Amino acid sequence: MNELKPNSGAKDWLEAELEDTLDEDYELEISEPALSLEIAKIYKKSHPPSIERMTYFRELLRLQSELIKLQSWVAYHKKKLVVIFEGRDSAGKGGVIKRITQRLNPRIARVVALPAPTEREKSQWYFQRYVPHLPAGGEIVLFDRSWYNRSGVERVMGFADQNQVEEFFHDVPEFERMLVRSGITLVKYWFSITDEEQQMRFLMRIHDPMKQWKLSPMDLQSRVRWEQYTKAKEETFARTNIKEAPWFIVEGNDKKRARLNCIDHLLQQMPYEEVPHEEITLPERVFNPDYERQVLPRELYVPQKY
Repeated sequence: MNELKPNSGAKDWLEAELEDTLDEDYELEISEPALSLEIAKIYKKSHPPSIERMTYFRELLRLQSELIKLQSWVAYHKKKLVVIFEGRDSAGKGGVIKRITQRLNPRIARVVALPAPTEREKSQWYFQRYVPHLPAGGEIVLFDRSWYNRSGVERVMGFADQNQVEEFFHDVPEFERMLVRSGITLVKYWFSITDEEQQMRFLMRIHDPMKQWKLSPMDLQSRVRWEQYTKAKEETFARTNIKEAPWFIVEGNDKKRARLNCIDHLLQQMPYEEVPHEEITLPERVFNPDYERQVLPRELYVPQKY
């Protein structure tokens, strides 16, 4: 078997892999193909220059490499990590979750984004539908919205009455203390954006066919009830900011900085370190001289349009 020599095909292959990685990141970034030019102009005018693109990608890749180390540490030591992402609609929760999980093993790190409760779930203990999604040892769970729906959207939109909200505020600190006592590390993030920023992001979604699916009637109502959401947020912080699981606010007007700051902060919350790894070697392929590869019918293949 011929060995790959330095500066030969191996180098070209590695460079191609790096290019693919950068292409993937660019693909995530360039997500507004149908954005109206007028809105784009207004949006850029209202925003100071963000972090330089290559600096952003360099830092993102560095932080993602640290997330892989965190993942290995969690799996090796059977740790349990829960990260909650809350905030106003369009505040950037989905963007940071996507960057956190982008290079992680979905068998270890998974995202939970529950739909509206069914009639059966409405009759259960409020926290019951969240409990099955909590991590076992060696797992990371990211909640894209969580049990804090009760003190936020359910309260503001009238899906929960005052008694249910009060019961939630009474129960949630002890519920979270129970999680921590069970060995779960619980980290809670609130993504904060200004009124003007949310308005611009909603307008961008309205004018972009690839993002219109993100806008629900509930999202549009959140614009009408901005002040009610603010009051609900303030009371939530006042009554659920416990020392075992404090809130951390991520300033989200600048998406790129918000992503980097949040990921960096999350890494600081865990005392992870390098863990032992078995050395990986590629085994030799077994060649059977009597084996003949069958020619499969062409109709089984996906057409090569590109």
